[in-house]
Amino acid sequence: MFRDHAKIMRLVELVGEVTGRKKLHKMVYIAKKLQVDFDEHFGFHMYGPYSEELTMKVDELCNLGLLDECKESKGAVDTYRYTLNEAGRDFLRYQNVDLGHGTYLIRRMNEENSRFLELVSTVLYFEQLSYEEMCNKVLTLKSMQRYTDDEIQRAIGFLAELRDLPGQTEEVGS
Repeated sequence: MFRDHAKIMRLVELVGEVTGRKKLHKMVYIAKKLQVDFDEHFGFHMYGPYSEELTMKVDELCNLGLLDECKESKGAVDTYRYTLNEAGRDFLRYQNVDLGHGTYLIRRMNEENSRFLELVSTVLYFEQLSYEEMCNKVLTLKSMQRYTDDEIQRAIGFLAELRDLPGQTEEVGS
């Protein structure tokens, strides 16, 4: 049970802080699709790929006092920041959790904002479709985000960049 929890904790430890629940979901989804050892199941929801399992595990980690969740209100929007606390670091010392090449992916993804990672994860979710079908899905399902063709191209380029990072030996879904 706690092995999956420890992977989430390791992700947060690697980047120091993850800003936003949505961003955390997108990072785990993208990493999983690029062969990093995450086990959560994802379905497609309003903000793209989403995992109830991941939400539950993060809540459990916070309730157990291993992960800190700080809620910040900015007008009508609440943002959550996740950091690993000392108890979480102590717990991880006894876990053998190595995310392998995921270390590079996770650090690189954390440099991007959640809106962009939402687009990247949506492109990845529909990558089995033809380019035209994928673009149509993105522009239809994400009409409120008003993504542009240039942003979709940037997302595709970003996925190529992630696949070329150290430790990536195969292209997934190509």
